[in-house]
This record gives sequence, C-alpha cells and structure tokens, in this order.
Amino acid sequence: MSNFLRPVALVALSVLALACSEEAQRDLERAALEKVGDLAAARMAESGDSGADGRNHSRDFIDIPVEVRQLADNVWQARGVGNTHLITTSEGHVVYDTGLSTQAAKQRRLLLEAVPDLPVTHVVVSHSHADHAGGAKVWLEPGMELVAHHEFEEEQRYLKELEPFYWGRNRMLFPFMPEEPPTIDLLAYGGLEPTMTVDQPNVLTIEQGGTVFELLATPGAEGADNLTLWLPKEKIFFSGDFFGPNFPQFPNVFTMRGEKIRKPIEYITSLNQVIALEPEMIVPSHQDPIVGKERIKADLVKMRDAVQYVHDRTMEGMNAGKTVYELMEEIALPPELQMTQVHGRVSWAVKSIWEYYATWFHWDSTTELYPVPRSALFPEITELAGADALTDAGEAHIAAGRNVEAIHLLEIVTTADPGQRRAQEALRRAHVNLRDEAIATTNNTYEIDWLSLRIRQIDELLGAEG
Repeated sequence: MSNFLRPVALVALSVLALACSEEAQRDLERAALEKVGDLAAARMAESGDSGADGRNHSRDFIDIPVEVRQLADNVWQARGVGNTHLITTSEGHVVYDTGLSTQAAKQRRLLLEAVPDLPVTHVVVSHSHADHAGGAKVWLEPGMELVAHHEFEEEQRYLKELEPFYWGRNRMLFPFMPEEPPTIDLLAYGGLEPTMTVDQPNVLTIEQGGTVFELLATPGAEGADNLTLWLPKEKIFFSGDFFGPNFPQFPNVFTMRGEKIRKPIEYITSLNQVIALEPEMIVPSHQDPIVGKERIKADLVKMRDAVQYVHDRTMEGMNAGKTVYELMEEIALPPELQMTQVHGRVSWAVKSIWEYYATWFHWDSTTELYPVPRSALFPEITELAGADALTDAGEAHIAAGRNVEAIHLLEIVTTADPGQRRAQEALRRAHVNLRDEAIATTNNTYEIDWLSLRIRQIDELLGAEG
C-alpha cells in the first residue's frame, strides 16, 4: 500500500470494527474511501508535471473535478478521471461505468444526492480497465446485478495476474496511480464476478420503469470485453472507451503500454454495429458528450474506413513481401480519412496488424529465434568500433535529422557503458528532437510521455554523475 493511503486506511479499519450492521459498515467504508480519494487528489495536484510542454498529458484527465451534471431527462454523469453514469427509472437506477476506485465513493454520493431516492438495480461495466471497473465494489450491494461482457473475467484475470508487470508501465503514463497496487479490498483491482454477461452477436435487453436498455457486445479498440449501452428511445449511446478517450480519433489497435493485441476486423464489425444505430448523442466515459446525429454518423464512418484502409494496405504489403518496417514507413491515411492520432498511431497499428496475422517472427534474422538479444553484443561492438567513433556517428545522424538512427548507435554505447557522458547527452538530444517532432505532428500522448520519461531518466543519470 502506498504511504498516502495508509493513515486513512488504518483509521477506517478501526472505525469499521465498531460498525453495528453490514449496511452501516458499507457506509463507513465509502466515507473512508472518499477521504482516501481526497488525499489522492491532493497528492496528484502537488505532483510535478513532466510532459514536453511542462505537463504530463494524462493531467488533462487528472485535473477534471469530480462533479455531477445532467445530460438528459433521465441521464446523470459524475465526471472524473473516468466518468460514471446513472440512468434513472421509476423502478430503480442503472449505473454505467464506475470510474477509479479512489473517486468512486464521491461520484456515488453526488449522483445519489441528485436523483430520486430509489435503489440501484444494475451496475454495468464497459470493460475491465481500472478507470472503468475500479469503482464497482463501491456501488455493489446484495441483490444488485453486475453486468459485463462475456470476456470480462478473462481480461480481468490476466490483468490482475500481470499487475506487477503492468503497474510501472501504467504509472509512467498515469501518474495519479499510487506507487504500489493497493491491497485494501475496495481499492484493489480485480475480484469482480458478473451476474449477467453478454457475448456477440447477442444483445441483452433490460426493460425497467419504462426505459429500455440494450447492452451490446462491441469488442475492439479497448480490448475483447467492450460492452456498450444503447438507449433506443432516447437515441443515446454510452460508449465507455469504445472509441478511446477522444472522438473521433484513430484508435489504438494496440497500446504502447502493453496488453493483448486487439482484433482489427472485430473492431470494424463493432463500428458498423454502432453506425447502424444512428445515435443522436454519444456519452463516453472520458471527456464530454458528443451531440448531433449527422456529425456522429460521419465521424463513425470515417473511423471505420480509416481502420479498414490501414488494415487492407497492411495485408496488401504483406502479400507483396514487404517488411513490417517498410509498411510502417509507407502506410499513411489519405486526405479524406485524416484524423487525430493523439492516442493511436497509424504506424503502430500497421505493426500490430502485421503481428496479429504473422506473430513475432518477422523472418528478418535467425537471431529472432534464440534468447540472445542484440544488446548482448553491445559491449563487444563498442570495444571494436570505439565509444568515441560511435558517438561521433550518432551526433552526425542527429545533425542530419536522423534521430532514430542516432539512438540505434548511441544506445550501443550507453548500454555497454552508461557512464559515457557525451553519448548520453547526444542520446538526450535525439529524444528531445523526436519529442518536438511528435508535438508538432501527431501530438500522440503515448509517444510524448514515453520520450519525456526517457529524457528524465537520462537527466537523472547525468545528474548523478555530475
């Protein structure tokens, strides 16, 4: 447990021991968790910014205040890092997505203060990521239905079992996360057992208090377990992370931080399913709603056609005998399909699609088949070529604008001997140049935050040496 959570957790546990009923205990747990959330928010506000423009790009989500707003007659939203939605009916309420565990207690309290005093009957989670399902335990009570995609438990399983592997990667991009995975049950990831599941091509229809809820299995951009919610009478589509954090955008067929590769054709099928609904409002679980039937349809079609275009060009290139790196360099969206690549990048999608169909062996080198990385030879290469000669060549590449080539050479030197200061300084310049280029072109947050991390790591090493 991270240090900032421990004091509140101990106080909460002491108080809970005095609770006289399960209901009172749950209320006390939520109150304690809300205090934990306040401490976490204060800690986030105090943390330093780290992005190329003076901030980590995920702070666009961190800085969103937890507050409630009404989106339609029967739809309320609690904003936060991940939005939580409550759809009211005369026979009880339905929750769609539950946000972060540290924000869920406050989101729940504010939502229930805003709507009629009726029970919550269903909690729907859009997928297994912690900023969408993390607060489910805060909402769930005996008798409630927990609704998820058929693949939810499998996705939750591997993410939980690989939590130590993913944690550091995710913290690089999302600094609001504590230093270590929480162990308090209400905060800890995993352990959710759906009582109702949906698998494609099926649609789960729930009718309650005159409202029709259609739960759609729409796997794709955020994993195999995407579950979206459609209100056919209201023409409102709750998308979770189906589009990613922005709409429209070129999607992440694969995330740089890791996770399973998503199936491109499956996502195209899901997009076609949503296009056919003709929604008049999209309510995502990040950022603001999108309104306007014609605008939404045009953007949905553009997203689908862009993914289809990249998929088809990749397959054509594979059949033509081109390497994955040639295709990453060549394939670009045509002018009519241009859209932001702030979250997903076309070149990364090309590599993901190539490896989805052909897996990890690129047929480039015999060495791919054996557990000896190229870096094992870096000390020998440095000794043979000379650290100064390799650094000179790296600096020449930087001067010519070939920053990736420079990094290839300079990492030979710095891996063999991290104390090579001139090589480290040149390596830093190459990363700064790539970051500046990323900001000026795609503005891709993953790329920028990764490059910023590498720059900070080099700065720390140079500072320690100095």
